[in-house]
Amino acid sequence: MPLSKVTSINNDIDAVSKIPIISNILEVICQITGMGFSAIARVTEDKWIACATNDKIGFGLKPGGELELKTTICHEIRQHQRSVAIDHVSEDEEWKNHHTPRIYGLQSYISVPIILKDGSFFGTLCAIDTNPAKVNNKHTLDTFNLFADLISFHLSALEKLTSAEQKNNRHEEEAEIREQFIAMLGHDLRNPVNAISNAVQLQLRSELDDRNLRLAKIIQDATMRTRGLVDNILDFASGRLGGGIKLNFKNPKDLETTLKEVITEFTIAHSETAIELEMDLITPVKADNKRLAQLFSNLLGNAISHGEKGKPIEVLVKSGTKGLELCITNFGKAIDENTKAHLFKPFSRGKVKHGQEGLGLGLFIASEIAKAHGGNINVESSNNRICFSVKLPAY
Repeated sequence: MPLSKVTSINNDIDAVSKIPIISNILEVICQITGMGFSAIARVTEDKWIACATNDKIGFGLKPGGELELKTTICHEIRQHQRSVAIDHVSEDEEWKNHHTPRIYGLQSYISVPIILKDGSFFGTLCAIDTNPAKVNNKHTLDTFNLFADLISFHLSALEKLTSAEQKNNRHEEEAEIREQFIAMLGHDLRNPVNAISNAVQLQLRSELDDRNLRLAKIIQDATMRTRGLVDNILDFASGRLGGGIKLNFKNPKDLETTLKEVITEFTIAHSETAIELEMDLITPVKADNKRLAQLFSNLLGNAISHGEKGKPIEVLVKSGTKGLELCITNFGKAIDENTKAHLFKPFSRGKVKHGQEGLGLGLFIASEIAKAHGGNINVESSNNRICFSVKLPAY
């Protein structure tokens, strides 16, 4: 038998074994009929395989056991898909000379087809005995058909569940490959971006005419945004691959200096947009300042990108006994509720204007950094003002 067919039959046996009520069904069948052997059989075009059995007469079949297909009545049931019930073989004109009872020494027999919900034939629910039994009646046949429908329902449900799990596993494998690729891409991009950034810094320190100065600032702006994208990509990949956002509380610079450096970078790159800062850091904050700078940069970049041109960006930073609060406000069109619901999810950008396209990772990474510090980010939108507020707890 081809390996694929063996695997398929083994899967069918395994599926039946996963139905918790099977042993009870087979026991009830023996009790209500008085017969000594009951079974669920997988019947194909060339195989009869026992999936589950209840053997009280020593018939000798266990799950996985096989009968030669042509020696069984189930072979005929597979073709006409009708129930067969025999009370007393020796007295039944239709069945007393049939080869199956003669081969196996049977005097009573009942078998009903198990039809799956997609209409395909799975096999049979059957019972046999060497003594006569009253099975060819409406009550017994209705009970068997009810059990067969119940088994069919469970098998169909398990098939759907298995299919969904396999599909989910494939998606997870594909996602992991994508994220590994993203991580490698981020690492490969970091070195050339740093090289371009260093080169333009050297250029800006030299004597440049207006045209070259303008071009150098454009390059500086582009490298700053690209560096931010690379950092977001690497953090996203790290989080997805199990690394999470790592924090380092050994800060070479205080938080005020660190955040002001971010503002200076944006002021140089976006001189047309005023950034109004109000900072009051009364209480020291336990934080990874470099990570908070990344969070701040992502939120500030988002505000500049989506804010109304010609209007300032308002930044409020304060700390106290309750912790750190950081608010970045820009003027612009209100954010609808549907966009808010997905705003901090990866690759979610809402509606963007031409030139504002990105990976949709900035707000997600900012949110993850806040969570890593035990805090959160919220957004409020009213009266053409959009405020992203970050709150971190005091330690």
